[in-house]
Amino acid sequence: MKRPKEEIMKWVLRIITYSIVAVTLYLVLDIIIGGLPTISWEFLTAMPSKAGVEGGIGPVILGTFYLITGTIAVAVPLGIASAIYLAEYAKPTRFTRLIRLAIITLSGVPSIVFGLFGLGLFVLVFGLSTSAIAGSLTLACLILPTIIVASEESIKAVPRSFRQGALALGATKWQMIRTQVLPYSIPGMMTGSILGIGRAAGETAPIMFTAAVFYSQSVPSFTSPVMALPFHLFTLSTQVPDFKAVKPMQYGTALVLICLVLLFSIIAISVRAFYRSRYKW
Repeated sequence: MKRPKEEIMKWVLRIITYSIVAVTLYLVLDIIIGGLPTISWEFLTAMPSKAGVEGGIGPVILGTFYLITGTIAVAVPLGIASAIYLAEYAKPTRFTRLIRLAIITLSGVPSIVFGLFGLGLFVLVFGLSTSAIAGSLTLACLILPTIIVASEESIKAVPRSFRQGALALGATKWQMIRTQVLPYSIPGMMTGSILGIGRAAGETAPIMFTAAVFYSQSVPSFTSPVMALPFHLFTLSTQVPDFKAVKPMQYGTALVLICLVLLFSIIAISVRAFYRSRYKW
């Protein structure tokens, strides 16, 4: 027989869970219903007009794609390499414990602080100016802690017997890591990468200082300022006086942003599912 307190807690947790799901579904459905009438080939490919409040969002999508791909190219290899070092090579000293504490602390730092950091380091000190490269590097710093923590925990979850068996057969430490540890830890690494990429794609503050402009007629590149979906949506929602006139564009931009994040997530989930089905223990 179940205890009354246990039954109450079960229903409280169930109500909280269903409430979160209901609110999320409402927001997503609202964006889909409001954004679908705006979506068209012209809207997705045309250049913006009238200072960005009319026309299409072709350069905005391309600029966001540059930022996300640049972030992935920098953050994922660095995050995985750092996790391998901390999990397999670093000795349990006070210094490594301090490094782990710093990584965990950085994961809770507000994104606007990373934006100011990127402005000071990449834009002013390194002289990259306001560009997609500076924005990608800033976003990479933002999501590195998430990737490192998730990847390190995934590596540690691989049974020690796998390591011992490989070393007993004469494999070097790197051969053991490459053949016995990494294939089994990739699903967990992809989970951390999905969380990081989703956060980076929707951030506004970091790219506001380092990469984004609201209106540009030029084709974006990695070395130039770019229009980006989150910053474009932020400006449409806060800086345009005629709110009703740009409401369809707001919904359309939000829907495209969600779909772009979903696309990158599906790719990462597919990679995770492939390795999860191929390597089991």
